[in-house]
Amino acid sequence: MRIRRDCALTAGVMVVTGHLVFAGDARAGDAAPPAGPAVVQLMARDLDGLPGKEALMITVTYLPGGASLPHRHDAQVFVYVLQGAMTMQVDGSAPVTIGPGATFYEGPHDVHRVSANASQTEPAKILVFMVKNKGKAASRVVVPKESP
Repeated sequence: MRIRRDCALTAGVMVVTGHLVFAGDARAGDAAPPAGPAVVQLMARDLDGLPGKEALMITVTYLPGGASLPHRHDAQVFVYVLQGAMTMQVDGSAPVTIGPGATFYEGPHDVHRVSANASQTEPAKILVFMVKNKGKAASRVVVPKESP
């Protein structure tokens, strides 16, 4: 069953139900920010032989110029680019731009610093497969460390 996840604007940050978090900055008098990426859940399944673990499969479509805030998944995350090009970076690695048919991996301790559509004119779409703890959020925002 395909479930379309709706976006909600909260305190200037686009939050996609299911805890995927995307950039957006709205102030009084500003034009409304573009809608956040469209997230479609394709499947969620318990994993036999791995108590407390589940697999989640989603597609994420980024509008031209769209990006997400720094975040982490606390999961094994496998990304496959279906359409367009994405610039991806986890802490400790250089950013890479990948196109259709290319893959990207995030480990459970990685901070996904950059996840952005590489095009300002064309959408990008990715397929995401993750293995995560059952009942835990698929993603959470990484809050910058405060200065001493």
